[in-house]
Amino acid sequence: VHQVEALKAAGVTEIVLAVAYRPELMREEMEVWAKELGVSFFFSHEEEPLGTAGPLALARDQLMKDDKPFFVLNSDVTCQFPLTEMLAFHTNHGGEATILVTQVTDPSKYGVVVYEEKTGKINAFVEKPKEFVGDKINAGIYCLNKSVLDRIKLEPTSIEKQVFPVIAADNKLFAMELPGFWMDIGQPHDYITGLKMKLDSLAHVDPAQLT
Repeated sequence: VHQVEALKAAGVTEIVLAVAYRPELMREEMEVWAKELGVSFFFSHEEEPLGTAGPLALARDQLMKDDKPFFVLNSDVTCQFPLTEMLAFHTNHGGEATILVTQVTDPSKYGVVVYEEKTGKINAFVEKPKEFVGDKINAGIYCLNKSVLDRIKLEPTSIEKQVFPVIAADNKLFAMELPGFWMDIGQPHDYITGLKMKLDSLAHVDPAQLT
């Protein structure tokens, strides 16, 4: 829900949820939040796992209702979600896609995004580098032009491994560094850590939300 709140704050009122397991339960729960937050949810139900890009092809008809850029968020990350700033950056660089990246202390454990610091243009992705090539990794938050959908087939597809490298090869993929904290909260113990980081951030940035 914190992601939905961030999207609403950035002006997004229509949200597509990619769901696979027990979609009826998700629909029932999100109908409550739709009324609470003043947004509309559309459900893209995967009959089989489609990876991180396939669900976008499945939701193509809904996404193509206009020609505006759209956000894609992995559901298992938390941060300050600077979506308004990200959209402005995306619009200004004129490329096809933008990835938020975050700094890590040990990049050898991750896939590193190599990009030009001045422009943000991404040159390469290096998986678990043995030698230092950079310390920024994919934060799991994207801003994409609708043209990206033409690069994705309705089949199991990885946006990170099959789509982004092709866009980068066309010099149309850019990186924006994420300010503040970031946490992958896909595991229970990481969720607790991420929750603490979120609360600490709110205490400094917007303490009114804690009252």
